[in-house]
Amino acid sequence: MLEGNVRGLQHIGLPVTDIARSTDFYTRLGFRVAMETELEDPQGAIQVKMLELNGLVLELYQLAGPDLEGIRQRGDGHIDHVALDVLDVDRAFEELRAAGVTPLEDAPVFLPFWDKGVRYFNVHGPDGERVEFNERLR
Repeated sequence: MLEGNVRGLQHIGLPVTDIARSTDFYTRLGFRVAMETELEDPQGAIQVKMLELNGLVLELYQLAGPDLEGIRQRGDGHIDHVALDVLDVDRAFEELRAAGVTPLEDAPVFLPFWDKGVRYFNVHGPDGERVEFNERLR
């Protein structure tokens, strides 16, 4: 299953309550802003920043409305997902389904991240953690 398709860690997704404050914190640790965008959502704009340090990428994102309040109410455990970098997201999707792992999305999803976008999908791990399979389009 997924042999030769997973290249390594793609990014770690971290929901934040104040993206400017979090960006300041991580840039003081040596990260640099590698990409930023805003996504439209019925509850309001979702702000996203990818920060990079020596190949490690953190995806900081600030939700809006009730979703943001839900993040504020969390205690420990703010990391939302771990994303694996894949060569072919469609192949990963089909291989996981064939192995009996049910993706959370009906098909890989496109997001307008980086220069040409990404396609991704998620699965739940054994304890409910989300594992994302992400292909950066080039």
